[in-house]
Amino acid sequence: MLPLKYQEQLLPEAGCDEAGRGCLAGPVVAAAVILPDDFEHELLDDSKKLSEKQRLILKEYIEKHALAYAVGFVSHQKIDEINILQASFLAMHRALDLLHISPKHIIIDGNRFKKYHNIPHTCIVKGDSKYASIAAASILAKTYRDAHMVEAAQKYPQYGWQSNKGYPTKEHREAIRVYGSTPIHRLSFRLLPE
Repeated sequence: MLPLKYQEQLLPEAGCDEAGRGCLAGPVVAAAVILPDDFEHELLDDSKKLSEKQRLILKEYIEKHALAYAVGFVSHQKIDEINILQASFLAMHRALDLLHISPKHIIIDGNRFKKYHNIPHTCIVKGDSKYASIAAASILAKTYRDAHMVEAAQKYPQYGWQSNKGYPTKEHREAIRVYGSTPIHRLSFRLLPE
């Protein structure tokens, strides 16, 4: 379980993270989460270290106990238009826009961020395994994006998105080779190796 730590005592503090940066298809999704002082859950950790079942348990718990949370989506078209890094920042900004509590400080997983209004922020490498609010954001971003890709898999069943979620697995790339790209593939990405 991650201890609930604040980077600054400028509360409330929002943790932000995204999911789907490395995918070949679908949106990039980010979440922003503000947790209360007494938040705890024994499973809470970086979403990549958890099973799908654990993430879904935590999603429900976070949504019930967070002071505020929100999720922002940026489409594959927008990713192609502005690039994946800018799209990741935009998804985080969209999530922050939707919070019903305005944070006094923002902590972000990673080493770069685009300033959000005039709110101070801190970038934390591997923040999703150090700070509870970033871990919570990583879980919401991942579960919302996964659900979106499972739904998309019903329309495009050949690509295995119900299991690979749009990541460049062998199965996914083989399907692109055989069937070509879909309308939700990111055309600015290298869909097949040279």
